[in-house]
Amino acid sequence: QVQLVESGGGLVAAGGSLRLSCAASGSIFSINAMGWYRQAPGKQRELVAQIRSGSSRNYADSVKGRFTISRDNAKNTVYLQMNSLKPEDTAVYYCNYQGRTVWTPFDSWGQGTQVTVSS
Repeated sequence: QVQLVESGGGLVAAGGSLRLSCAASGSIFSINAMGWYRQAPGKQRELVAQIRSGSSRNYADSVKGRFTISRDNAKNTVYLQMNSLKPEDTAVYYCNYQGRTVWTPFDSWGQGTQVTVSS
């Protein structure tokens, strides 16, 4: 079992910044990808940013230049720095890890953290 715990969401005015964190615990042998997704009311969950084992990063077009994904391998933690926030960034943000435990592959999700951007 791999558990993810998110933190850092909240309410911010448009133009402001927030930093999300997601820490993983459990019998992790390797991590292939770490990412952030979001889901706004009435919409499907979408990929915001992802970092893969080779350190390649990809971002949704809507957040390029404003959001930065990073990781701390020693802490099994992934971060999402969100700058120049817009009201349309309002959503529940979920972190996702994909990898392997000693015994089996895993694809784990955090509990979600609310980000609300006021206009």
